[in-house]
Amino acid sequence: MKDTLLVVDDMEINRDILENIFSDSYKIIKAENGIEAIAMLNKHKDNICAVLLDIVMPEMDGFGVLDFMHKNGIDKVIPTVLITGDTSNESKQKGYSMGVSDVIEKPFDSQIVNTRINNIVELYKHKNGLEQLVDEQTAKIKHQADKIRTTNKKLWDTLGAIVEFRNHESGMHIYRVREFTRVLLEAVAANYPEYGLTDELIDAMAFASVMHDVGKINISDTILLKPGRLTDEEFEIMKTHTTKGSEIIDAVCDTDDELYFKFGRQIARSHHERYDGRGYPDGLSGDDIPLAAQIVAIADVYDALVSRRVYKPPFTPAEAFRMITNGECGQFNPKILDSLKIARPKFEELAKKLK
Repeated sequence: MKDTLLVVDDMEINRDILENIFSDSYKIIKAENGIEAIAMLNKHKDNICAVLLDIVMPEMDGFGVLDFMHKNGIDKVIPTVLITGDTSNESKQKGYSMGVSDVIEKPFDSQIVNTRINNIVELYKHKNGLEQLVDEQTAKIKHQADKIRTTNKKLWDTLGAIVEFRNHESGMHIYRVREFTRVLLEAVAANYPEYGLTDELIDAMAFASVMHDVGKINISDTILLKPGRLTDEEFEIMKTHTTKGSEIIDAVCDTDDELYFKFGRQIARSHHERYDGRGYPDGLSGDDIPLAAQIVAIADVYDALVSRRVYKPPFTPAEAFRMITNGECGQFNPKILDSLKIARPKFEELAKKLK
Protein backbone atom coordinates (compact mmCIF):
# COMPACT_ATOMS: atom_id res chain seq x y z
CA MET A 1 0.00 0.00 0.00
CA LYS A 2 1.31 3.47 -0.88
CA ASP A 3 1.89 5.29 2.39
CA THR A 4 4.93 7.52 1.81
CA LEU A 5 5.16 11.26 1.15
CA LEU A 6 8.19 12.60 -0.68
CA VAL A 7 8.99 16.13 0.54
CA VAL A 8 11.31 18.08 -1.78
CA ASP A 9 12.58 21.48 -0.62
CA ASP A 10 16.03 23.07 -0.40
CA MET A 11 15.21 24.64 2.98
CA GLU A 12 15.62 22.24 5.89
CA ILE A 13 13.11 24.12 8.04
CA ASN A 14 10.41 23.73 5.38
CA ARG A 15 11.12 20.00 5.12
CA ASP A 16 10.89 19.67 8.88
CA ILE A 17 7.62 21.62 9.08
CA LEU A 18 6.00 19.41 6.45
CA GLU A 19 7.35 16.28 8.13
CA ASN A 20 5.85 17.42 11.43
CA ILE A 21 2.43 17.98 9.81
CA PHE A 22 2.23 14.58 8.10
CA SER A 23 4.37 12.21 10.20
CA ASP A 24 1.35 10.85 12.10
CA SER A 25 -0.37 9.76 8.88
CA TYR A 26 2.45 8.96 6.46
CA LYS A 27 6.01 7.79 6.23
CA ILE A 28 8.18 10.74 5.20
CA ILE A 29 11.20 10.74 2.91
CA LYS A 30 12.97 13.97 2.05
CA ALA A 31 15.14 15.47 -0.69
CA GLU A 32 16.78 18.89 -0.81
CA ASN A 33 16.97 19.28 -4.61
CA GLY A 34 15.62 17.84 -7.84
CA ILE A 35 18.49 15.40 -8.36
CA GLU A 36 17.88 13.82 -4.96
CA ALA A 37 14.13 13.81 -5.63
CA ILE A 38 14.59 11.78 -8.83
CA ALA A 39 16.78 9.29 -6.98
CA MET A 40 14.06 8.94 -4.32
CA LEU A 41 11.39 8.46 -6.98
CA ASN A 42 13.38 5.74 -8.69
CA LYS A 43 13.94 3.94 -5.40
CA HIS A 44 10.57 4.37 -3.68
CA LYS A 45 7.98 5.11 -6.41
CA ASP A 46 5.98 1.96 -5.63
CA ASN A 47 5.36 3.28 -2.10
CA ILE A 48 5.05 7.02 -2.72
CA CYS A 49 1.49 8.32 -2.50
CA ALA A 50 2.29 12.01 -3.24
CA VAL A 51 5.16 14.43 -3.89
CA LEU A 52 5.29 17.80 -2.12
CA LEU A 53 7.54 19.83 -4.36
CA ASP A 54 9.25 23.21 -4.14
CA ILE A 55 10.01 25.05 -7.38
CA VAL A 56 13.17 27.07 -6.75
CA MET A 57 16.02 24.74 -5.76
CA PRO A 58 19.71 24.23 -6.62
CA GLU A 59 20.98 21.40 -8.84
CA MET A 60 17.55 20.89 -10.44
CA ASP A 61 14.39 22.88 -9.86
CA GLY A 62 10.86 21.57 -9.36
CA PHE A 63 9.98 21.86 -13.04
CA GLY A 64 12.87 19.53 -13.87
CA VAL A 65 11.38 16.95 -11.49
CA LEU A 66 7.95 17.38 -13.07
CA ASP A 67 9.46 16.87 -16.53
CA PHE A 68 11.15 13.65 -15.37
CA MET A 69 7.92 12.36 -13.84
CA HIS A 70 5.96 13.11 -17.01
CA LYS A 71 8.49 11.47 -19.36
CA ASN A 72 8.49 8.31 -17.24
CA GLY A 73 4.73 8.15 -16.71
CA ILE A 74 5.07 8.60 -12.95
CA ASP A 75 2.71 11.60 -12.91
CA LYS A 76 -0.13 9.28 -13.97
CA VAL A 77 -0.01 7.34 -10.70
CA ILE A 78 1.59 9.75 -8.19
CA PRO A 79 0.11 13.23 -7.64
CA THR A 80 2.39 16.23 -7.19
CA VAL A 81 1.59 19.36 -5.17
CA LEU A 82 3.73 22.46 -5.53
CA ILE A 83 4.43 24.07 -2.17
CA THR A 84 6.28 27.19 -3.12
CA GLY A 85 7.07 30.79 -2.33
CA ASP A 86 6.94 31.65 -6.02
CA THR A 87 3.47 33.14 -6.22
CA SER A 88 3.58 34.35 -9.82
CA ASN A 89 0.75 33.33 -12.11
CA GLU A 90 3.30 32.22 -14.67
CA SER A 91 4.76 29.60 -12.32
CA LYS A 92 1.32 28.40 -11.28
CA GLN A 93 0.16 28.07 -14.88
CA LYS A 94 3.35 26.24 -15.85
CA GLY A 95 2.89 23.88 -12.92
CA TYR A 96 -0.69 23.06 -13.82
CA SER A 97 0.25 22.63 -17.48
CA MET A 98 2.85 20.06 -16.37
CA GLY A 99 0.25 18.07 -14.45
CA VAL A 100 0.46 19.17 -10.82
CA SER A 101 -2.65 18.48 -8.77
CA ASP A 102 -2.49 21.63 -6.65
CA VAL A 103 -0.37 24.68 -5.83
CA ILE A 104 -0.04 25.77 -2.21
CA GLU A 105 1.67 29.05 -1.45
CA LYS A 106 4.16 29.61 1.38
CA PRO A 107 3.65 30.45 4.16
CA PHE A 108 0.85 27.92 4.53
CA ASP A 109 -1.66 26.98 7.19
CA SER A 110 -0.83 23.49 8.47
CA GLN A 111 -4.48 22.40 8.80
CA ILE A 112 -5.35 23.55 5.29
CA VAL A 113 -2.31 21.93 3.70
CA ASN A 114 -3.01 18.69 5.62
CA THR A 115 -6.62 18.60 4.36
CA ARG A 116 -5.71 19.37 0.76
CA ILE A 117 -2.94 16.77 0.60
CA ASN A 118 -5.13 14.09 2.19
CA ASN A 119 -7.92 14.81 -0.30
CA ILE A 120 -5.54 14.53 -3.24
CA VAL A 121 -4.02 11.29 -1.96
CA GLU A 122 -7.50 9.77 -1.53
CA LEU A 123 -8.56 10.95 -4.98
CA TYR A 124 -5.56 9.30 -6.64
CA LYS A 125 -6.05 6.16 -4.58
CA HIS A 126 -9.58 5.79 -5.98
CA LYS A 127 -8.43 6.77 -9.48
CA ASN A 128 -5.64 4.19 -9.51
CA GLY A 129 -7.97 1.58 -8.02
CA LEU A 130 -10.55 2.24 -10.72
CA GLU A 131 -7.92 2.01 -13.47
CA GLN A 132 -6.70 -1.29 -12.04
CA LEU A 133 -10.27 -2.59 -11.96
CA VAL A 134 -10.78 -1.55 -15.60
CA ASP A 135 -7.51 -3.26 -16.58
CA GLU A 136 -8.54 -6.43 -14.76
CA GLN A 137 -11.97 -6.47 -16.40
CA THR A 138 -10.43 -5.81 -19.82
CA ALA A 139 -7.99 -8.68 -19.33
CA LYS A 140 -10.86 -10.93 -18.23
CA ILE A 141 -12.91 -10.07 -21.31
CA LYS A 142 -9.89 -10.64 -23.57
CA HIS A 143 -9.25 -14.01 -21.91
CA GLN A 144 -12.87 -15.03 -22.48
CA ALA A 145 -12.68 -13.90 -26.11
CA ASP A 146 -9.47 -15.88 -26.60
CA LYS A 147 -11.15 -18.98 -25.17
CA ILE A 148 -14.10 -18.57 -27.54
CA ARG A 149 -11.73 -18.10 -30.47
CA THR A 150 -9.68 -21.16 -29.53
CA THR A 151 -12.85 -23.24 -29.23
CA ASN A 152 -14.11 -22.05 -32.61
CA LYS A 153 -10.75 -22.77 -34.25
CA LYS A 154 -10.84 -26.33 -32.93
CA LEU A 155 -14.43 -26.71 -34.07
CA TRP A 156 -13.65 -25.37 -37.52
CA ASP A 157 -10.60 -27.59 -37.91
CA THR A 158 -12.71 -30.58 -36.91
CA LEU A 159 -15.52 -29.78 -39.33
CA GLY A 160 -13.04 -29.14 -42.15
CA ALA A 161 -11.25 -32.42 -41.44
CA ILE A 162 -14.56 -34.32 -41.50
CA VAL A 163 -15.20 -33.02 -45.01
CA GLU A 164 -11.72 -34.06 -46.12
CA PHE A 165 -12.09 -37.58 -44.74
CA ARG A 166 -15.44 -37.90 -46.54
CA ASN A 167 -13.55 -36.96 -49.70
CA HIS A 168 -11.13 -39.82 -48.98
CA GLU A 169 -8.40 -37.22 -48.52
CA SER A 170 -5.81 -37.15 -45.74
CA GLY A 171 -7.26 -34.00 -44.25
CA MET A 172 -4.20 -32.02 -45.35
CA HIS A 173 -6.06 -30.06 -48.02
CA ILE A 174 -7.63 -27.65 -45.53
CA TYR A 175 -4.27 -27.02 -43.86
CA ARG A 176 -2.51 -26.47 -47.19
CA VAL A 177 -5.24 -24.03 -48.22
CA ARG A 178 -4.80 -22.23 -44.91
CA GLU A 179 -1.05 -21.80 -45.46
CA PHE A 180 -1.48 -20.75 -49.11
CA THR A 181 -4.11 -18.26 -47.96
CA ARG A 182 -1.80 -16.77 -45.34
CA VAL A 183 1.11 -16.40 -47.77
CA LEU A 184 -1.10 -14.78 -50.40
CA LEU A 185 -2.66 -12.40 -47.87
CA GLU A 186 0.79 -11.31 -46.71
CA ALA A 187 1.76 -10.55 -50.31
CA VAL A 188 -1.44 -8.56 -50.89
CA ALA A 189 -0.88 -6.65 -47.64
CA ALA A 190 2.67 -5.72 -48.68
CA ASN A 191 1.77 -4.60 -52.20
CA TYR A 192 -1.74 -3.19 -51.84
CA PRO A 193 -2.01 -1.33 -48.51
CA GLU A 194 -5.39 0.05 -49.57
CA TYR A 195 -6.92 -3.27 -48.49
CA GLY A 196 -5.96 -2.49 -44.89
CA LEU A 197 -4.80 -6.02 -44.11
CA THR A 198 -3.46 -6.04 -40.55
CA ASP A 199 -1.79 -9.04 -38.90
CA GLU A 200 -5.03 -9.68 -37.00
CA LEU A 201 -7.10 -9.73 -40.19
CA ILE A 202 -4.60 -11.98 -41.96
CA ASP A 203 -4.66 -14.43 -39.07
CA ALA A 204 -8.45 -14.43 -38.92
CA MET A 205 -8.89 -14.95 -42.68
CA ALA A 206 -6.28 -17.70 -42.81
CA PHE A 207 -7.87 -19.68 -39.99
CA ALA A 208 -11.36 -19.09 -41.38
CA SER A 209 -10.26 -20.60 -44.71
CA VAL A 210 -10.58 -24.12 -43.28
CA MET A 211 -14.35 -23.67 -43.50
CA HIS A 212 -14.42 -23.15 -47.26
CA ASP A 213 -15.89 -26.58 -48.07
CA VAL A 214 -17.76 -27.28 -44.83
CA GLY A 215 -21.06 -27.31 -46.73
CA LYS A 216 -20.00 -30.55 -48.44
CA ILE A 217 -21.08 -32.31 -45.27
CA ASN A 218 -24.60 -32.02 -46.72
CA ILE A 219 -23.66 -33.46 -50.14
CA SER A 220 -24.40 -37.14 -50.66
CA ASP A 221 -21.51 -39.59 -51.13
CA THR A 222 -22.78 -40.59 -54.57
CA ILE A 223 -22.10 -37.07 -55.79
CA LEU A 224 -19.20 -36.12 -53.52
CA LEU A 225 -17.19 -39.26 -54.26
CA LYS A 226 -18.17 -39.73 -57.91
CA PRO A 227 -14.93 -40.40 -59.82
CA GLY A 228 -16.20 -39.17 -63.17
CA ARG A 229 -17.71 -35.94 -64.47
CA LEU A 230 -20.87 -34.76 -62.70
CA THR A 231 -24.09 -34.38 -64.62
CA ASP A 232 -25.62 -30.91 -64.83
CA GLU A 233 -28.15 -31.87 -62.15
CA GLU A 234 -25.43 -33.28 -59.88
CA PHE A 235 -23.31 -30.18 -60.35
CA GLU A 236 -26.22 -27.97 -59.32
CA ILE A 237 -26.49 -30.00 -56.13
CA MET A 238 -22.71 -29.78 -55.59
CA LYS A 239 -22.89 -25.99 -55.92
CA THR A 240 -25.21 -25.84 -52.91
CA HIS A 241 -22.24 -26.60 -50.62
CA THR A 242 -21.56 -22.86 -50.65
CA THR A 243 -24.93 -21.81 -49.24
CA LYS A 244 -25.11 -24.87 -46.99
CA GLY A 245 -21.68 -23.95 -45.63
CA SER A 246 -22.73 -20.46 -44.63
CA GLU A 247 -25.86 -21.92 -42.99
CA ILE A 248 -23.76 -24.38 -40.98
CA ILE A 249 -21.51 -21.59 -39.74
CA ASP A 250 -24.56 -19.56 -38.75
CA ALA A 251 -25.79 -22.54 -36.74
CA VAL A 252 -22.66 -23.77 -34.96
CA CYS A 253 -20.29 -20.83 -34.48
CA ASP A 254 -20.33 -18.50 -31.50
CA THR A 255 -21.42 -15.09 -32.77
CA ASP A 256 -19.39 -13.40 -30.01
CA ASP A 257 -16.32 -14.24 -32.08
CA GLU A 258 -17.44 -11.79 -34.72
CA LEU A 259 -14.29 -11.49 -36.85
CA TYR A 260 -13.72 -15.22 -37.43
CA PHE A 261 -17.46 -15.81 -37.84
CA LYS A 262 -17.71 -13.11 -40.51
CA PHE A 263 -14.77 -14.35 -42.57
CA GLY A 264 -15.76 -18.00 -42.24
CA ARG A 265 -19.23 -17.24 -43.52
CA GLN A 266 -17.90 -15.11 -46.41
CA ILE A 267 -15.41 -17.77 -47.44
CA ALA A 268 -17.85 -20.69 -47.26
CA ARG A 269 -20.46 -18.89 -49.35
CA SER A 270 -18.35 -16.95 -51.86
CA HIS A 271 -15.13 -18.86 -52.62
CA HIS A 272 -16.59 -20.02 -55.95
CA GLU A 273 -17.55 -16.52 -57.09
CA ARG A 274 -15.47 -15.19 -59.99
CA TYR A 275 -14.20 -11.71 -60.72
CA ASP A 276 -16.13 -11.53 -64.02
CA GLY A 277 -19.42 -12.47 -62.31
CA ARG A 278 -19.57 -16.01 -63.71
CA GLY A 279 -19.22 -17.78 -60.39
CA TYR A 280 -21.79 -19.01 -57.88
CA PRO A 281 -23.97 -18.94 -55.80
CA ASP A 282 -24.73 -15.21 -56.07
CA GLY A 283 -23.04 -14.18 -59.32
CA LEU A 284 -20.97 -11.51 -57.55
CA SER A 285 -18.29 -9.68 -59.53
CA GLY A 286 -15.24 -7.51 -58.87
CA ASP A 287 -14.73 -6.30 -55.35
CA ASP A 288 -18.34 -7.11 -54.47
CA ILE A 289 -16.80 -10.50 -53.72
CA PRO A 290 -15.40 -10.41 -50.15
CA LEU A 291 -11.61 -10.21 -50.19
CA ALA A 292 -11.26 -13.26 -47.92
CA ALA A 293 -13.25 -15.35 -50.41
CA GLN A 294 -11.20 -14.05 -53.36
CA ILE A 295 -7.96 -15.06 -51.66
CA VAL A 296 -9.19 -18.51 -50.61
CA ALA A 297 -10.52 -19.15 -54.12
CA ILE A 298 -7.01 -18.93 -55.55
CA ALA A 299 -5.49 -20.92 -52.67
CA ASP A 300 -8.12 -23.66 -53.14
CA VAL A 301 -7.69 -23.85 -56.91
CA TYR A 302 -3.90 -23.93 -56.65
CA ASP A 303 -3.95 -26.78 -54.13
CA ALA A 304 -6.48 -28.73 -56.18
CA LEU A 305 -4.21 -28.41 -59.24
CA VAL A 306 -0.97 -29.52 -57.56
CA SER A 307 -2.66 -32.38 -55.66
CA ARG A 308 -3.57 -35.86 -56.89
CA ARG A 309 -7.29 -36.50 -57.25
CA VAL A 310 -9.24 -39.64 -58.22
CA TYR A 311 -10.03 -37.98 -61.54
CA LYS A 312 -6.56 -36.54 -62.35
CA PRO A 313 -2.82 -36.70 -61.59
CA PRO A 314 -1.19 -33.65 -59.97
CA PHE A 315 -0.03 -30.76 -62.12
CA THR A 316 3.39 -29.30 -61.44
CA PRO A 317 3.52 -26.01 -59.48
CA ALA A 318 4.68 -24.28 -62.66
CA GLU A 319 1.70 -25.65 -64.61
CA ALA A 320 -0.70 -24.66 -61.80
CA PHE A 321 0.68 -21.13 -61.73
CA ARG A 322 0.36 -20.80 -65.51
CA MET A 323 -3.20 -22.13 -65.57
CA ILE A 324 -4.36 -19.71 -62.87
CA THR A 325 -2.64 -16.62 -64.27
CA ASN A 326 -3.75 -17.41 -67.84
CA GLY A 327 -7.42 -17.59 -66.81
CA GLU A 328 -7.85 -21.31 -67.44
CA CYS A 329 -9.39 -21.72 -63.96
CA GLY A 330 -11.70 -18.71 -64.11
CA GLN A 331 -11.18 -14.99 -63.70
CA PHE A 332 -9.51 -13.57 -60.59
CA ASN A 333 -8.74 -10.11 -59.24
CA PRO A 334 -5.69 -8.72 -61.15
CA LYS A 335 -4.21 -7.31 -57.93
CA ILE A 336 -4.38 -10.70 -56.26
CA LEU A 337 -2.87 -12.37 -59.34
CA ASP A 338 0.00 -9.84 -59.20
CA SER A 339 0.46 -10.75 -55.54
CA LEU A 340 0.43 -14.45 -56.48
CA LYS A 341 3.33 -13.79 -58.84
CA ILE A 342 5.28 -12.30 -55.95
CA ALA A 343 4.27 -15.14 -53.62
CA ARG A 344 5.01 -17.84 -56.21
CA PRO A 345 8.31 -19.04 -54.67
CA LYS A 346 6.66 -19.49 -51.26
CA PHE A 347 3.69 -21.26 -52.88
CA GLU A 348 6.00 -23.71 -54.62
CA GLU A 349 7.97 -24.26 -51.42
CA LEU A 350 4.75 -25.00 -49.50
CA ALA A 351 3.46 -27.29 -52.26
CA LYS A 352 6.64 -29.37 -51.92
CA LYS A 353 6.69 -29.26 -48.11
CA LEU A 354 3.02 -30.07 -47.48
CA LYS A 355 2.53 -32.98 -49.90
